[in-house]
Amino acid sequence: MPMSQPLAPLASLLQANGQGPLDPDQVLERFVAFATAGGIELYPAQEEAILELLAGKHVVLNTPTGSGKSLVAQALHFKAMAEGAVSYYTCPIKALVNEKFFALCEAFGAENVGMLTGDASINRDAPIICCTAEVLANFALRTEDPRVDYVVMDEFHYYGDKDRGIAWQIPLLTLRNATFLLMSATLGDTSKIEESLESLTGRKVATVRSFQRPVPLDFDYSERALHETIEKLVEGNKQPVYLVNFSQKAAAEQAQNLMSVNFSTKEEKAKIREALDGVRFDTPYGKELSRFVLHGIGLHHAGLLPKYRLLVEKLAQSGLLKVISGTDTLGVGVNIPLRTVLFSQLCKYDGDKVGILTVRDFLQVAGRAGRKGFDDRGFVVVQAPEHVIENLRIAEKQAANPKKKLVKQAAPTKGYQHWDKTTFDRLLSRPPEALESRFEVTHGLLLALLQSKTDRRGGGYARLLEIVGRSHGTDRTRRKHKRDAAVRFRHLRHAGIVEVARREGGRPGAHVQVNAALQEDFSLHHTLSLYLLEALDFLDRESPTYALDLLTLVESILENPYAVLYKQLDKAKGDKVAELKAQGMDYEDRMAELEKLEWPKPNRDFIYTTFNAFADRHPWVGEENIRIKSIAREMYENLASFDEYIRDLGLQRSEGVLLRYLSDAYKTLVQAVPESYRDEEVEAIIGHFRELLRTVDSSLLDEWERMQGLERSTGRGGEPEEKPYDLATDKRGLTIRVRSELHRLLKHVADRNWASAIASVRTGWSAEELEAAMASYFEEHASIDVTPHARKPHNTLLAEAGPRQWRAQQRLVDPAGDCDWMLDCVVDLRDFVDDGGPLLRLERVGI
Repeated sequence: MPMSQPLAPLASLLQANGQGPLDPDQVLERFVAFATAGGIELYPAQEEAILELLAGKHVVLNTPTGSGKSLVAQALHFKAMAEGAVSYYTCPIKALVNEKFFALCEAFGAENVGMLTGDASINRDAPIICCTAEVLANFALRTEDPRVDYVVMDEFHYYGDKDRGIAWQIPLLTLRNATFLLMSATLGDTSKIEESLESLTGRKVATVRSFQRPVPLDFDYSERALHETIEKLVEGNKQPVYLVNFSQKAAAEQAQNLMSVNFSTKEEKAKIREALDGVRFDTPYGKELSRFVLHGIGLHHAGLLPKYRLLVEKLAQSGLLKVISGTDTLGVGVNIPLRTVLFSQLCKYDGDKVGILTVRDFLQVAGRAGRKGFDDRGFVVVQAPEHVIENLRIAEKQAANPKKKLVKQAAPTKGYQHWDKTTFDRLLSRPPEALESRFEVTHGLLLALLQSKTDRRGGGYARLLEIVGRSHGTDRTRRKHKRDAAVRFRHLRHAGIVEVARREGGRPGAHVQVNAALQEDFSLHHTLSLYLLEALDFLDRESPTYALDLLTLVESILENPYAVLYKQLDKAKGDKVAELKAQGMDYEDRMAELEKLEWPKPNRDFIYTTFNAFADRHPWVGEENIRIKSIAREMYENLASFDEYIRDLGLQRSEGVLLRYLSDAYKTLVQAVPESYRDEEVEAIIGHFRELLRTVDSSLLDEWERMQGLERSTGRGGEPEEKPYDLATDKRGLTIRVRSELHRLLKHVADRNWASAIASVRTGWSAEELEAAMASYFEEHASIDVTPHARKPHNTLLAEAGPRQWRAQQRLVDPAGDCDWMLDCVVDLRDFVDDGGPLLRLERVGI
């Protein structure tokens, strides 16, 4: 039921009236009072789970979506705070971590909640910490006895995820002093996990299961055309409807298809326009997305920028969108209130093949239907295959006119596996599949253990053997893991990442230690990080392209963002066709030439040669292959902005894909490239992409960085006061931002895009005045060099000019390589309020 009044912060209920810490009965009494004050009556499963936690047991909570698992998690955090203990909340994705962080801040007070995501650290010493599973796993590995008293693992079915499942298992193998609350709506059989947890901690595990949903679901199988199904749902007041697609392309295409149907009235569309007042759709795909939203249709998938996904969620929460076309990311806790979930199909590509959805995947997504406190029922509808629906229509026509010959449609030959009503019924009747262990020994896992602080004999390697011995699986797989550990250790030692050091003072024995020359946060997140480390030694430090070649090596170990790479290839083919046509080559020969093309692969011979030699020495590489590409490098070399690159390649529907790739490249540069390999130009590249990421989508990054920079002090009444982040005291951050702005200004001036140049600085100049000021330069010189060579650090100058004031200058390199002209700017932070706009004020251009 909806809350009848705002809930007071739970922290205020922890006062024990001077009688010492609260006992379990008092904890229960006060938490129930808290819930009751909010108009919440505990369900039997919630009550049972809370009582088991208060009794000191681990709890596996397997109840349907919307049944109040979050309230049980709050009860565990409340118990922890009452004991002066530290509790962690963890879940699969950063967006959900962020959402839970703010919810816990509201319940417990911001001073009592922290967040760790790998990108940001907020109030890390708080008694309640929100983090991703990977962060908790890394913390558990690097600290032998961390202060982790209680752990909430939400969406625990991710334990079986083939890529990330190990992060969910590591805490269960290492945190012997913690009490766990494992929560999901679709767990299946967890008995083996429970046995392992009880063996590790010596505490019993209580399993609490319930199949009773607060909002019951009605299921239906539709053989109408998709737009007719949606129209009928909206007419029946069963909106908001989430249309589930299994690719970003399909989600966007369906949103476009639905533009021909009016789901919103003129008055409703006017309310949407009002809600969008001040919202900037300022990226290439923004215009198309705004068209959908203004029509009353939402679009939601990982190819969108986070700020756009957040906007769609907010509009849906306000009841302004009746239909949202999205992907199955809905199953990961996307914050969209829904009455109906509509499956466009029951098959999807899982990375290897197209197959029917698992019971877990189907139920996880279907369970999002029905809003507690708003809906009496939720609705789940599955569409029959398109060709089946069309053939039913054809059969009706045939029956009406038997003499007319009509040809039925065949089933698709690609990207399809047949489903029907029987498939649908089977997904409803079967339990979720058992969770499968994904434990494996990687170089990153071994390195994290060797970086841990431990005094025991054998150090981190001994801990690894213990963890392997406790890992979930069979004796056979554990023996294989131990063999893999020995091989991985030899690799790290050969690469110089770890050393075997003799004990001091001539004492017998030796210990393993990580090379002290590596930065403290050095990590091996990627499978081929060891190749990167080895190949860096083969680069020529004196080469003018050293920094770019290093960036190419980094890109070569990252996953391929095929949406970007295929567009690069399409562009290369388009350019080649024009060239071959101009040469008069006939069609067949042109086609043969096009087959030879690849997306850009800088230094391909060098990388393939060094990688093949590396793979020959390291059989564990197996089928893993190097992935040469040039996305970040191409953008940096051409000084292309995010928007320019999106438009140039036609990546409007994949803005989020490009953003995530650049973020991965940036983090790999920072964490996997030792500082000893970074010269001034490499640091400039790192700074360039940090600033690019900040300016493209600051919806979360700015918020996290502002909070990260808060310094808390005690004001009147003991209340915390916030001291905002001051850019003027952050020399590195200021330099990065000024460099980026100078280069943006340089690019606009070189392109003679005077309006954009003026918009990129704080200045009273007009576009005409800037054009006139540059006229003399362009009378003498045909162009301005904007290549990486021209943007080297010695051509971008920043010098202090007074208190909180700096002189910022960008030298203009002409075609002859001379630097007679410059863009002369000032940065004045004396009365500066950071609104996300430019820092630079253009003073003059000239010699």
